[in-house]
Amino acid sequence: SVSLAQVAGQQQIAGEHLVGPDGHVNLGTYGSIYINGMTLEEAREAIEDHLSEFLQDPKISLDVFAYNSKVFYVIAEGAGYGDGVVRLPITGNETVLDALSHVGGFQQNSNKKRIWIARPAPSGVGCEQILPVDWVAISKGGSTATNYQLLPGDRVYIAEDRFIKLNSTINKLIAPFERMLGFTLLSGQTIQILQRFPEGVFSRF
Repeated sequence: SVSLAQVAGQQQIAGEHLVGPDGHVNLGTYGSIYINGMTLEEAREAIEDHLSEFLQDPKISLDVFAYNSKVFYVIAEGAGYGDGVVRLPITGNETVLDALSHVGGFQQNSNKKRIWIARPAPSGVGCEQILPVDWVAISKGGSTATNYQLLPGDRVYIAEDRFIKLNSTINKLIAPFERMLGFTLLSGQTIQILQRFPEGVFSRF
């Protein structure tokens, strides 16, 4: 997060402003500006340039309040086409529902009945925890029982739909034979055409 202190301007924007996962910092009524990967000086100039659309000659001071190195992960099985992994910063208030909203919900091959949190053992001591998530109860029933608050290092794991996985596996197995069969059929059609014109295809013209 970054801390902004406005020196001149009509509306105060002083305070801490969190840099979101998309690299934008929210400035309230003044919108948001992308500052990810910039130096402090570059970010200050970018913010002042953005604020100049609303204020006359804005001047701000900018400092880093904290580096958010604590993260959690959302992992979605890909039904045979590779798993998806999204790394997200954690502030301490995120829940399972928040995690899924950050990644845009479920994929087409996701199994909503097979979701869990894999929680590492504290300081590497003891056993890891597996916390099953009842998505139907959370989304349709408003239950908070398994809408766990996430901790740094948590993995929200979304299993694949087994039927879709089976279908994709079968498709992978038969795809080479389909290509071979298609080539064989094409060759047969070409031979038939040549047999119809024994003198050659182009000798007729």
